[in-house]
Amino acid sequence: MIPPEQVDVFDVPGAFEMPLLARDLALTGRYAAVATAALVVDGDIYRHDFVASAVVDGLMRAGMYSGVPVLSVSLTPHHFQEMEHHMSIYAAHFVEKGREAARAALMIGKTRAHLAA
Repeated sequence: MIPPEQVDVFDVPGAFEMPLLARDLALTGRYAAVATAALVVDGDIYRHDFVASAVVDGLMRAGMYSGVPVLSVSLTPHHFQEMEHHMSIYAAHFVEKGREAARAALMIGKTRAHLAA
């Protein structure tokens, strides 16, 4: 796995800002991959599926533009309620999805190194 000291964590105010920061981080040349995480829930103003789609599209574009893998760990529950039961379920799910993103980043790195050899 990836040692914690090799992981930098950055916060953004909302999911829409993730693609921009992901692109900026990828373009620094300091990161072999960028993993992002968001919990996008239905709001009173907009639909969560629209937001999630826009964010994932932006993340894909950031990866294609920069040439650095940009991975998404974005959850979009249909009936999320801010209660202990849901919070614990999604917290555990984020941990597992984070591990999957780390494994994916390592796999992509190995494949790219093999292709470059």
